[in-house]
Amino acid sequence: MKKIKLDIVGLSYSQTQSGAYALVLGEIGGNRRLPIIIGGFEAQAIAVEIEKMQPSRPLTHDLFKTFADNFHIKVQEVLIYNLIDGIFFAKLICSNGDKTIELDSRTSDAVALAVRFGSPIYTYDFIMDAAGIIIESNDFAFLENMENLPQKENTLHKEPEPERKQQIKSPYANLNDEQLEATLNKAIEAEQYETAAKIRDEIERRKS
Repeated sequence: MKKIKLDIVGLSYSQTQSGAYALVLGEIGGNRRLPIIIGGFEAQAIAVEIEKMQPSRPLTHDLFKTFADNFHIKVQEVLIYNLIDGIFFAKLICSNGDKTIELDSRTSDAVALAVRFGSPIYTYDFIMDAAGIIIESNDFAFLENMENLPQKENTLHKEPEPERKQQIKSPYANLNDEQLEATLNKAIEAEQYETAAKIRDEIERRKS
């Protein structure tokens, strides 16, 4: 089967499903996008590394990376290899130089590790055909309507709440830019990454 190389092109908070995020993977050299619904904790693990935040204590994925480095284990690639009933299945291709093994993984965990190891992310063409969306630009307005996207992968976290009839105003909307930056730094220092992600969303909204 033909493998498609992917890159992370977006991580968007859902305005309609509380606690849900859309991780958007883009086909390199193409215009197809693969949106995957993930939970808030999983989104934070990816965003912390992408944004180069420095938590005061290592997160789980950081601990895995340190452990692997000390035992000379590398994640050579991440492969999203199947899609069943709206759930994406992924695996890590790992090697210690002598032996290569495949480890089953949730897609969000696999991507969080890929960004830490600098590993390429792949999927198969049939998955892009089944769940990919063709986008002519980097406009992610289509993520506002997430009901038709594959469901969030199985986690132990609470499922998204039903859609609210009225959009709730951001609690940070009344802060000025300097106050936002100060609040963001305090949230990161306190390891309140979900709060930090929401503040960063407000900062990005003002820039757009």
